[in-house]
Amino acid sequence: MKHLSIVVPDEQTTMSTIACIIGAFQVFGAANNYLVSRGEAAVFKIELIGATNNDFLNNNLLSIKHQFAIHEIDKTDLILIPASSIRSYDTATTNNKLLIDWLTKQYTQGAEIASMCAGSFMLASTGLLAGKTCSTHWALAENFRELHPDVNLQTDKLITDENGMYTNGGAYSFLHLLLYLVEKFYGRQTVIHCAKYFQIDLDRSFQAEFSIFNGHKKHSDDEVLTAQQFIEENYQTKISIEKLASNLNIGRRNFDRRFIKATGLTPLDYLQRVKIEAAKKMCETTRKTVNEIMYEVGYNDAKAFREVFNRITGLSPLDYKSKYNKESRLSVM
Repeated sequence: MKHLSIVVPDEQTTMSTIACIIGAFQVFGAANNYLVSRGEAAVFKIELIGATNNDFLNNNLLSIKHQFAIHEIDKTDLILIPASSIRSYDTATTNNKLLIDWLTKQYTQGAEIASMCAGSFMLASTGLLAGKTCSTHWALAENFRELHPDVNLQTDKLITDENGMYTNGGAYSFLHLLLYLVEKFYGRQTVIHCAKYFQIDLDRSFQAEFSIFNGHKKHSDDEVLTAQQFIEENYQTKISIEKLASNLNIGRRNFDRRFIKATGLTPLDYLQRVKIEAAKKMCETTRKTVNEIMYEVGYNDAKAFREVFNRITGLSPLDYKSKYNKESRLSVM
C-alpha cells in the first residue's frame, strides 16, 4: 500500500488550513472505502504528519493532532500541503522550516507533492517550483510573484501538473485538485463515486471566472505604471500599443519587454484583461445586452469579443451573464 502524507503545520495556520486537511482526509478516505466495498485493496494509507511529536495545530477554535512526526516517516509516496500563512522559507517558523526541508528530501526520494490554495507558497519555499508552472489563489498572485519570481505563476489555471508536483487555485477549489488526484491514483470510476458522494463538479480546469483583475503595480518601472494607468482610464477607446510606446519615448520591442517584466503580461493582454474585467462587472450588475456591453468596453467584432472573453474567463459572455446576473437567472426560472 502506498503512503499519503497530509502536512499539518502547527504554526502560521488559518481556518483554510483546517479545511484543506479535513477535506483531503475525507475525500481520500472515501476513495479507499469505495474500493474496499468492491472487494479491492485501498490505494493509500492516509497519515497526518507534523514537524515534531509534541506540537500540534491549535488555532484557539479548532485543533488537529497529527499521527506522526516527520522524523518517523522515512519515505512516503504522495504529500498534500494545505493552505497556510507561510509565505517564504525566511519567514517560516522553526517547525515549518523543518517541514519545508522534509518536503525537499521526500521529493528527491521520489515522492509527489500537491499544494492546496496558498500551500503553493510553502511548496515554492522549497525551491522545487523554480522554472515550473504553478497556480494559487488569484488574490495572492501579486504577493506570490514578489516572493517567488522564479516560478511561472498561472492563476487562470485551476490545477497544474508538472514533474510530480501539483498545485491548484484558491479557497475551496482544492476539492477539484483532490478529485484530480483521486482519478490519477484510483481511476475514473472511483472519482465519479467521490464526486457524486461529495457533490463536487468534475473536470473543472479554470478558476478564471472567479478572479478579479487588478493589474500588478508593485514594481519600479514608472513608464509602465503610466501605461497601465492610461490603459485603465481609456480602455473603451481604440488604443494603439505602438502609439502608447511612442508617447512614452520607448521602442515597441523594448516597451513589450519592460511591460512583461513589470506585470507578467504583454501590453495587449493587459488591455484585453482590463476590458474583460469591465465587461464582467456589467454582465453581473446591469440589464445591458452582451452586444451593448461589447461596444461599451471598446469591441466592435462580436466574434473577437467572445473569443477573448472565453479565453480569460473560461465562459462565453452570455453564459457568464446567465450565471452571475440575478435578473438573468430569474428570467429563465
